[in-house]
Amino acid sequence: MDECRHTKDIKKVTPSALGCEECLKSGSWWVHLRLCRTCGHVGCCDDSPNRHATKHFHATQHPIIEGYDPPEGWGWCFVDEVFIDLEGDTTPQNGPIPKFV
Repeated sequence: MDECRHTKDIKKVTPSALGCEECLKSGSWWVHLRLCRTCGHVGCCDDSPNRHATKHFHATQHPIIEGYDPPEGWGWCFVDEVFIDLEGDTTPQNGPIPKFV
């Protein structure tokens, strides 16, 4: 399958945090951020130790995330397993994102 059946579900969202929501609470670190385009949850990518964006998908079934650190212009559909060109429909960050070394 080369197409996403969920692009109609992409919403304008407000990011839930200035970094991975769960990592900020636990004091953990992340590699890159992903933004849920259903509810605005900010989670860490699968290269991060805790993989919170994928965990959010499994808990909620919200299908599409945006590459968010910085806004990268692409999305990923967990259900159809395809990348999506967001065609300039990226979500601005609410402020500076903390970096971990």
